[in-house]
Amino acid sequence: MTEMNRTAEERQREIVRAARATGSVDVTALAAQLGVAKETVRRDLRALEDHGLVRRTHGGAYPVESAGFETTLAFRATSHVPEKRRIAAAAAELLGDAETVFVDEGFTPQLIAEALPRDRPLTVVTASLPVAGALAEAEGFSVLLLGGRVRSGTLATVDHWTTKMLAGFVVDLAYIGANGISREHGLTTPDPAVSEVKAQAVRAARRTVFAGVHTKFGAVSFCRFAEVGALEAIVTSTLLPTAEAHRYSLLGPQVIRV
Repeated sequence: MTEMNRTAEERQREIVRAARATGSVDVTALAAQLGVAKETVRRDLRALEDHGLVRRTHGGAYPVESAGFETTLAFRATSHVPEKRRIAAAAAELLGDAETVFVDEGFTPQLIAEALPRDRPLTVVTASLPVAGALAEAEGFSVLLLGGRVRSGTLATVDHWTTKMLAGFVVDLAYIGANGISREHGLTTPDPAVSEVKAQAVRAARRTVFAGVHTKFGAVSFCRFAEVGALEAIVTSTLLPTAEAHRYSLLGPQVIRV
């Protein structure tokens, strides 16, 4: 191995570390930090994107969540927050006449739970401790928290206890999150235990709505739990280009951009 190859590998490892630590990286800042030309950084980012480790953006990149790396709920509560709030409000408006709802783990589903109308009775099933906590005191709401092992990073329950309890329900509407959504690979998440719960929720629901920020699109994680065609609707923001939204709509779901 040449010295140059080794240096590129070390540089790329450093870039991935930085992206995972802060949530995103900037070409100009990386070039200064690593002491290389911007074009070199862009080449590194292209290589890392080819390996599925980052997604490039205009002027930088952000990390792709994978079997070996997943952001925490605390981190998610600090990134793209205004966009997530808009998406959550629009998703809550899709409730229709549903009387029973599944709300997934994650920060955006938590915001959806908080945005649900409080003017009528609703039964909410969730694996998320924060969602259950947020809704437990809502008047007229009945909250069913799925039992199981609690994952520390996301504060949600998983494993056979969770899926077995969920398998006993039929819910009118499931609000689902994912770490990635792509036309080719569907909805994906890094952890097989989480994937099982999400897959069971989709099976249990008459209608399924995916809500997520634009950075989820085209990203692919380790475990697939649903196809795009299984969704009634996708709720995201206008940061997802119109042409890309149209491509997803051709697979079946209504795509709502806010």
